[in-house]
Amino acid sequence: MSKILFLDESGDHNLTVIDPQHSVFVLGGVIADREYALGAMTEKLNAFKMELFGTTDIILHTADFTRQKNGFERMKEKAFCERFYAKLNQLISELNITIIACAIKKQQHMDRYGLDAVDPYSLSLNILAERFCFDIGGKSAQKGKIIAEARDPTLNAQLELAWLNVKISGTHYLQAIDINNRIESLILKTKEDKIAGLEIADAIVTPIARRVLGRTSRVDLNIIKSKMRKNHLGEITGYGLVTLPKN
Repeated sequence: MSKILFLDESGDHNLTVIDPQHSVFVLGGVIADREYALGAMTEKLNAFKMELFGTTDIILHTADFTRQKNGFERMKEKAFCERFYAKLNQLISELNITIIACAIKKQQHMDRYGLDAVDPYSLSLNILAERFCFDIGGKSAQKGKIIAEARDPTLNAQLELAWLNVKISGTHYLQAIDINNRIESLILKTKEDKIAGLEIADAIVTPIARRVLGRTSRVDLNIIKSKMRKNHLGEITGYGLVTLPKN
């Protein structure tokens, strides 16, 4: 059964101007079997939307529900807000997904590597493509697919170049042939396409960034942690969550 990795990001990957209040860039995503992602996961997300908002047209977007706009105006009501997060946490806990993420501490990244510092998006994509390949395994009969959120044309072009580099050069642990044998393609989709996997990825990346920054989140970090890729000992560091630069 083929798998899909749905990618989203938190923060920007600009190394020229670094916001000290949000100095972390996180690229993260959810891995799900294709049939499940297009079927049961989409149905569960739609049921969540119908229960809370009475429509499936609303798009689950962290920037909107935290700023109480674009259909999320009722988040200003304390009782509704609490119900929303309780239901969202329940939804994430019930989904059959694996979460992977790469967090780049931008100032430390620049301090360590200076002019040789690799672009955070490109570096993160390498790490996640690698972890996705490990999740697919070497003997899978079907290739996986990556679906990432489309942004503006310049950023889209940068992403496509970063992906081309992964396909040509491979990663630290995998040769290019391994990447190409396991991942079929990277496709860009917008939030308006209402793809459940991208909406769930959006909901989990900001809480991960907040965790790395030592902040709390209304989205339960323990639930996210329970869904992260792990080794046989249950460890997520280096498996489900890679934080760079390493100490």
